Amino acid sequence: MLVALYLAAVVAANLSVVYFGPYASIINSFVFIGLDITTRDALHERWEGRNLWGKMALLILSGSVLSWLLNRDAGRIALASFTAFAAAGVADTVIYHLLRHRPKLARVNGSNAVSAVVDSVVFTSVAFGSFMPLIIAGQILAKVAGGYLWALLLDRVYWRRAQAQER
Repeated sequence: MLVALYLAAVVAANLSVVYFGPYASIINSFVFIGLDITTRDALHERWEGRNLWGKMALLILSGSVLSWLLNRDAGRIALASFTAFAAAGVADTVIYHLLRHRPKLARVNGSNAVSAVVDSVVFTSVAFGSFMPLIIAGQILAKVAGGYLWALLLDRVYWRRAQAQER
């Protein structure tokens, strides 16, 4: 379920940027990328120690390839998405594991804040061919806010249920 949710969010975000342009990326950042970066943390928990890096790389590549297969005009956006998610995924994973002794929401939101900055700078620069500070700032704020709200929702719906099943 989490993999499908992640891929759906990535593909929806990528294709809407193709159709609506750079300013759509701010709305996408709140709705879809906030969900994506939070879902990625849930997958870190699930896959930890079981080829985490390989699975994350395949997941990131899959989202970009699916975007391109669904719309061949999405090539540059798919490349930007892959590059940004790869860079942000590394940052997210490192920060998430550095915060492993903190409460779950602190780990998720701390790693999301760092990955939001990395993702926004890399994606915008590659996708649109220039440094766009207002778009980048809007994306960062939207990703952090969206990631926080998705983290609260996933905590209630997914993580607490998973903990109850483990007992």
